[in-house]
Amino acid sequence: MFGALNRFIGLDAEPTRQARAQSTSDNSFGFQVLRNKDAELPLEPWFDFIEDPDPNLFATEVRNCAGSSVTFEVWSAKGQKTHTVSIPVPASNPDLGLALQLAPLSSTQNIWHVLSIPSPLSPAYRAGLLPHSDYIIGTPSGTLRGESALGELVEDHLNRTLVLWVYNSEFDVVREVELVPTRGWGGEGALGAELGFGALHRLPVGLGEEVEGPGEVVFETRDDGSSAPVVEALGQGPPPSGHFLVPANMTSPPPLSGPPRNLAASPASHSSAGRRHKTRHTGSAAAVSFDDYFAEGEQKSKEQDFAPSRRGTPLPPPPKAGVRSPPSSGSPAPAAAE
Repeated sequence: MFGALNRFIGLDAEPTRQARAQSTSDNSFGFQVLRNKDAELPLEPWFDFIEDPDPNLFATEVRNCAGSSVTFEVWSAKGQKTHTVSIPVPASNPDLGLALQLAPLSSTQNIWHVLSIPSPLSPAYRAGLLPHSDYIIGTPSGTLRGESALGELVEDHLNRTLVLWVYNSEFDVVREVELVPTRGWGGEGALGAELGFGALHRLPVGLGEEVEGPGEVVFETRDDGSSAPVVEALGQGPPPSGHFLVPANMTSPPPLSGPPRNLAASPASHSSAGRRHKTRHTGSAAAVSFDDYFAEGEQKSKEQDFAPSRRGTPLPPPPKAGVRSPPSSGSPAPAAAE
């Protein structure tokens, strides 16, 4: 099932990811860094490979660069990324201070991701394995190749101490973990942990490394913290390179809140106040807060759609038959003689 899923992911991948997958195929080899004596060199043992070296001329080319620097293309198993590294070569002793071995890049794909540990009684929990962030990358007992290699190793060490090399992606460290696989701990499996293997469980990008992505820069301001006025920014052409958005002039921002307004005033006073506020807005709109602006708009809407409430004064009953409605003005008319 995992093999079919990996093939599907490879067919549906982007061209860059397909090229990356081809570069880490079984036919790609490199010098794997085993030890690094110089702490200033940005090369990590086990994770970094020097790509496409010539095993016969590699040492000769390094000695020819004595007194200068040599540049390598380095592939990292963390995130499966390639970067360039320049290493200075001393003139007196043309040695890089590295221990290298020729190995396939695909050897770093034999890792197992710790997905979950269901019980605190399991051997994995007692050994200190952490779910989601721990990756089993190897063991001093031998080379692990294939998905079933770890299971076979665990079966060979039942009720015996097993040492594993575990990489933690949150702390970016490798540690040795000692555990005793057993089937009598009260749950399923000899480790008591759910593991993932394959293309979906590769090592992530190392801690602190930049991740390339579209739209990383949202906006930038000037180095001195100043900003151009709105009119000036609109009147000019496109902004200079490195400044994608020019912020507005916020030297005098509007207040966050204004004085309370009497929203229960009469409609007449509201209309006059609305006219006065309208005149004030045309004079200096920046002096009025956003709360006053929205409150005034709400009041104008109430005035235009004003309808008196009928809850306090119910509708009058319909007039009786034969009774005329009272006149609009003057004294009431006398009743007609019968």
